[in-house]
Amino acid sequence: MRHNPSTAKSHLNGLHIKQVFQESSRRQGTSLPSGARPRDYPESFTMEITDVLSVADISTALKECQANNSFDCKKFFMTCGLSKKSAEDIRKVFRAIDDDDSGFIEEDELKYFLQRFSAGARVLNDKETKTFMDGGDKDGDGRLGTDEFVDLVLS
Repeated sequence: MRHNPSTAKSHLNGLHIKQVFQESSRRQGTSLPSGARPRDYPESFTMEITDVLSVADISTALKECQANNSFDCKKFFMTCGLSKKSAEDIRKVFRAIDDDDSGFIEEDELKYFLQRFSAGARVLNDKETKTFMDGGDKDGDGRLGTDEFVDLVLS
């Protein structure tokens, strides 16, 4: 039986779609359009995050931090329900935020944190990004590893 990508896609979660795209691109010698990053394609990530968190809770959390300088990661984690999830569910969200699949969330990825939850959300400003990073970067390497992210969410 021949694989039909149009029907198979509906059975994949966001992480799998991302992995399939990357593997297909590698085989074909292609990649994202020049200058594009995975965050330019948020629909592939939104599915995974909403597998873990409710749309209503995400919406409420995003509304609370619409204004510039209003983002507080701890409050966001509580409001969207992430802080009540298992470490494995938190790791799933981490993977959706880790655009380059490096196993770390760097400052550039962290700026777009809210857009992982909704494509129309604002970008974090430099101060908010630094505060967020400083809150979780326990080893001081300027990036959040998976365990650091889980610890930050659960603390």
